[in-house]
Amino acid sequence: MMALLNNSAMEFQALTSADWNGGAPMLCVTAGIILALLAEVLPGFKPARHVAFLASLCAAVLFEMRILGAPQGTIFQGTFSADRASALWGILFCFSGLLAWLYSRRYYKEEKPFLAEHDILMLCSVLGMMLMAGAEDLLTFFVGLELLSVPLYSLACFRRVRMESVEAGLRYFLLGAFAAGLFLFGTALMYVATGTISLAGLRETGLDSSLSLLGVALMASALFFKVSVFPFQFWVPDVYQGSPTPVTVFMATGTKAAAFAFLMKVVFLLPASAAGILSIMAIATMAIGNLGALIQEDLKRMLGYSSVAHAGTLLLVVTSSLIGDPQAGAPLQAALYYMAAYVFTAAGAFGMIAMLEGSGEHFTKLESLRGLGTRRPLLAGALSIFMLSLGGFPATGGFFGKYFVFTSTLRADMTVVSVLGVLLSVVALGYYLRVIMTMWMRPPVEGQAAPSAYRPAANFATGLCVFFVLALGFAPGWFLERFF
Repeated sequence: MMALLNNSAMEFQALTSADWNGGAPMLCVTAGIILALLAEVLPGFKPARHVAFLASLCAAVLFEMRILGAPQGTIFQGTFSADRASALWGILFCFSGLLAWLYSRRYYKEEKPFLAEHDILMLCSVLGMMLMAGAEDLLTFFVGLELLSVPLYSLACFRRVRMESVEAGLRYFLLGAFAAGLFLFGTALMYVATGTISLAGLRETGLDSSLSLLGVALMASALFFKVSVFPFQFWVPDVYQGSPTPVTVFMATGTKAAAFAFLMKVVFLLPASAAGILSIMAIATMAIGNLGALIQEDLKRMLGYSSVAHAGTLLLVVTSSLIGDPQAGAPLQAALYYMAAYVFTAAGAFGMIAMLEGSGEHFTKLESLRGLGTRRPLLAGALSIFMLSLGGFPATGGFFGKYFVFTSTLRADMTVVSVLGVLLSVVALGYYLRVIMTMWMRPPVEGQAAPSAYRPAANFATGLCVFFVLALGFAPGWFLERFF
């Protein structure tokens, strides 16, 4: 026992300043988890749990900003990368967790005694996202993947009194466990074929054998499940609809961002010949998502299909990165900007549904939004901005996100794919504008009370989302120069 403690102490002392600086954001989130646990069990300290949650995420964002100015490179003996890209992804993860947490205030009723578990599980998922984005070997990524996924399985069925929520959690768990098994099996095959699981070693070794290519295919399938691209997207509408809406906020933004962050890092594992298959998958994903959303009457299912379509758009960036963009770093920049705009847009859209749902679950139906513009003009105005941004209208973050994506694909000589992607993006306007027309151009339902607008935390989160959606649309150059 003493020998084990001495070895642990020596390893602790062996950490360099780069390790401490690069790992500071994750340490902040870890400290938040521990403090939130202690606050819940110590008498009289329960209110401090909220402070621990907010302080840990704010401190993590500050340390990520510090890494943006002074990247630490590869740390923790080559298993993690604290560079500008991982720092930007980390900031998005923290905002995703913060927005989901703000929208969860006053949302739960029967589950109020268990809100401590809700907050702690959410922080654990944020920590897992950070590990996934900065992972430099496959084992580190898998630890992050499970640290993200296992808490989300519990959060999806957090409203245990609702059968839909329990079903969503069970469905997500079964499919997620299958995807995790695929990733581990693929990692094992790659290790047998190459003798390494580090990304640096895989770059040097090359993946020419059929065994390693089979491993890559299994790993890619697991990642495609997490980002919900065709043919791994079937779970999304059901899970998004059944999960508590604040959890859906978190799943639709942070989870997707974390999976794409790692996918952009390991795209070199895919052979160049896979570009055609990826292009077909991207277009098919956009088509299924947009056409599926057109016929939905439930807002959460509609935005679930919309999330699938946006995953297809981001897959185009991965494809252009695989082919090779003449301007170095352009695909990664496009993915980061698109995901930044999407995090605030999708969080705002799903969060608005959480606010409306607090006044009655019938408000998740499209028909219930009739006349919302006259009864609650501020709520309707904010939701309209989010719909326009999701549709890629000018002066919103979504417009420039799509612009950078399709610019990246054109630079990679993917002209036909780009045209098809733009046309499918136009199809999406059919259901985004339908929501706006319902709110502003149709009379209210007779006898239906207006939804409550008094939710301070949710209103603040909505204002934050509106600000960033418009800022990313009006001043893209400012963000590109300083962050991307």
